[in-house]
Amino acid sequence: MGFDLCRICRPDSVGQVPKNLNGFLEREYHGQMDWLADRTHWRGNPAVLWPEAKSIIMLGESYTPMHDPTRVHAMPDRGAISVYAQNKDYHDIVKKRLKRLARWLIAETGDATQVKVFVDTAPVPEKPLGQAAGLGWQGKHTNLVSRDLGSWFFIGSVFTTVQLETDPAEIDHCGSCRSCLDVCPTDAFPAPNQINATRCISYLTIEHHGPVDVELRPLLGNRIYGCDDCLAACPWNKFAIDAREIRYHARDDLTAPALADLVEFDDAGFRAHFSGSPIKRIGRNRFIRNVLYAIGNSGQVALLNKVETLLLDPDDTVRDAASWAKERLQEVANRPD
Repeated sequence: MGFDLCRICRPDSVGQVPKNLNGFLEREYHGQMDWLADRTHWRGNPAVLWPEAKSIIMLGESYTPMHDPTRVHAMPDRGAISVYAQNKDYHDIVKKRLKRLARWLIAETGDATQVKVFVDTAPVPEKPLGQAAGLGWQGKHTNLVSRDLGSWFFIGSVFTTVQLETDPAEIDHCGSCRSCLDVCPTDAFPAPNQINATRCISYLTIEHHGPVDVELRPLLGNRIYGCDDCLAACPWNKFAIDAREIRYHARDDLTAPALADLVEFDDAGFRAHFSGSPIKRIGRNRFIRNVLYAIGNSGQVALLNKVETLLLDPDDTVRDAASWAKERLQEVANRPD
């Protein structure tokens, strides 16, 4: 079907999730992601989500980049986009593969078989299930790490009423390594295996609505959609395999796009440029906000004229970001040689 890993667990194999989820929510680490606080009885226990399910097939698909995704951080006039968003939306690709697998399973086991497929859009604790099934383990950055694929892979699941033989759970192989924790630009990890999403650049640039806290804006650097720093730092990536799906290979214009070009998008231009991309879902205004923060951090005084055109933008958050970027660039322009 195109997947790189396939393992099986039971729906009731993640008993630690409710406690961990409640602790995360009580500390308000979820920020504006209210959907994480909704339906916690489902998110905390897959057996409650669908009581008829007897087995969960967990699948992994590599999207390993063919380039060093951290090189762009040394290019202040360019934007850094998370690797997974540099081409087509993985939700669509993975879900079609899952549906093909589900149809095959029904054909093999009979029409009485029932299935449900999920990929990152339902209250399913995919990472704990991935560890319970043996795909990998949740590293200190809370993401799943595989001895076979490193950190660069998508997760999908097929819930089924068929009783299947399970695989052993994976154990933690991080040891004393702190690479993912130490590399985080915003110090988003209060402790190993804990993440404060309100300081995570992926959250701030994708999920967070409205202005980002002023103290955090300089720490974003030129990251305009997501952040791969903790994933890229993982030593287990030496075992990663190249993405076989060509639609995950980065578009040339998205590996290090020029901020000067991106900041000019109106709504129609934004939608056309990111058609079929996961970036499209955050909308033009949030994207331009991110680009303006990157411009403010760039030190590129030549971009002042582009910033000034957005001081009268209809969107409040864009105007705020433009004002901040202008102030930052003017400070650079006014420095003595």
